[in-house]
Amino acid sequence: MAPFLEASKEGSEVCCVGGGSPPSRGAGAGFIFSLAFLIRRWTANQDFSGLIKIRGDRCWRELTCMDYHYETQPVPNPIAYFMHRSPWWFHQFETLFNHFIELVVPFFIFLGRRMCIVHGVLQILFQVLLIVSGNLSFLNWLTIVPSIACFDDTSLAFLFSSRQGGVKDQLAQVQVKRAAGEQLPLRYGCYVRKVVNISFGLLIAYLSVPVILNLLNSRQVMNTSFNPLRIVNTYGAFGSITKERTEVIIQGTSSMDPNDPAAVWEEYDFKCKPGDLKRRPCFISPYHYRLDWLMWFAAFQTYEQNEWIIHLAGKLLAQDEVALSLMATNPFAGRAPPRWIRAEHFKYKFSRPGGKHAGDGKWWIRKRIGPYFPPVNLQGLQKFYEDRSWPHPAQA
Repeated sequence: MAPFLEASKEGSEVCCVGGGSPPSRGAGAGFIFSLAFLIRRWTANQDFSGLIKIRGDRCWRELTCMDYHYETQPVPNPIAYFMHRSPWWFHQFETLFNHFIELVVPFFIFLGRRMCIVHGVLQILFQVLLIVSGNLSFLNWLTIVPSIACFDDTSLAFLFSSRQGGVKDQLAQVQVKRAAGEQLPLRYGCYVRKVVNISFGLLIAYLSVPVILNLLNSRQVMNTSFNPLRIVNTYGAFGSITKERTEVIIQGTSSMDPNDPAAVWEEYDFKCKPGDLKRRPCFISPYHYRLDWLMWFAAFQTYEQNEWIIHLAGKLLAQDEVALSLMATNPFAGRAPPRWIRAEHFKYKFSRPGGKHAGDGKWWIRKRIGPYFPPVNLQGLQKFYEDRSWPHPAQA
């Protein structure tokens, strides 16, 4: 593994990605400056997201978004439960810190070596705080990766062995020779890497033009790719903060008549998303349960907009092992499959620590909104599956 960043002995501060012999001072400075911009373009989801937030939701301007975030994020963890009850001034400070990281800190990368390192430290710290306070960790871990490019050789020296012939020793020899004015020959691979880097950099810069124009547009489009290669795009998640948490709860019954008031409906629990009121919010970092994530989005819309959830219902009716492996609990384990499956829509809120509901062991309080989709059985789903060319679960 070669060093990410290199600062010359004469004091010039340039950010260099790659290894081997560093580029010449003349061609290198301009290229490295451009490359620094492209590194930021890679992590510009944060920068653009910061502007999207300011323009997209009043709570980001009023500094109140963190009043809702911990309770309404996709899959809260136990720390979010307590952070939600932080005083108002702390939530305002959090929002200001978010704006500082996303709108100000990115420009540190252009202010020389020390500020480049400060940028990397703050970005990583910000992502770690997000990892600790929620379960969006797979995004946060990915965002940490390009931030490593903000640290120079001196900062990363402790990661490399000091043995003779090692990376650190090779780099020290190169620096000594350069300080003595010796011109080091560039290997063929260095030229190839330069061509690839510059070509890729120009491509990204060119493809980023419509993204930047969109950012400046008053009618900005979010979550959109502007080219068939899908190399660059706009990212607009969390431009608006959900003020209330709703959940889709899937239930099954063995009753012959789903409309019978005496029918007993038993709930399926997912691996991490809220369901059972007494189940403690989970930690899954750095893992990611995609089905739990999709259920969070489905709760914002209707089942007609998320037909996959009816497909899931059919799988549960057939006691499909693969589908059940994605669930935390199966109330019909060791029994006959349910005759009917339905989904109910609920509004969820954190219980208050030390309050009555928390005293009863409840992490959540919920209130029924209404049905999400009506009771369905395998026979009734036959045509639904056929119209979509899906294999019927009973025939699988």
